[in-house]
Amino acid sequence: MSLDPQPLAPALEAAEAAGRTTVRLDLDGVRGKAELMRRCGDALRLPEWVGGNWDALADALRDLSWLPVPPGGGWLVAVTSWRGYADARPREWETLVEVLEEAVAFWRERGGGPELVVLLAEAGPSGPVAGAPPRTPRLKRRRG
Repeated sequence: MSLDPQPLAPALEAAEAAGRTTVRLDLDGVRGKAELMRRCGDALRLPEWVGGNWDALADALRDLSWLPVPPGGGWLVAVTSWRGYADARPREWETLVEVLEEAVAFWRERGGGPELVVLLAEAGPSGPVAGAPPRTPRLKRRRG
């Protein structure tokens, strides 16, 4: 399945209208794990107790109790400008994708409650676009 690139703003507006809390995680200029973790912390408004490692980020994404959830909604995280980071740090990017996939699967498997949706979006010549084929979650434990 492939998705045609679509402008990001209408997708975020539709998600908010459907009762989701939207978060934009902009990775423009991120070239390392420390900066990535800082951006995640800022965008997701992570509590200070969340450390700067993959397992802490994964745990935090399975909690999300500090992010508002409108009635009947969930969360949509739009990861933007990610290609530079993915190209510069492919192994870290793969780990981030795994963490996000695990979090999405966690919320989906709970059934009936709020869901987490992650959208990979990339800016193009005509502005931000959204669209990435869904991936099958690969569950494994990471350290660091």
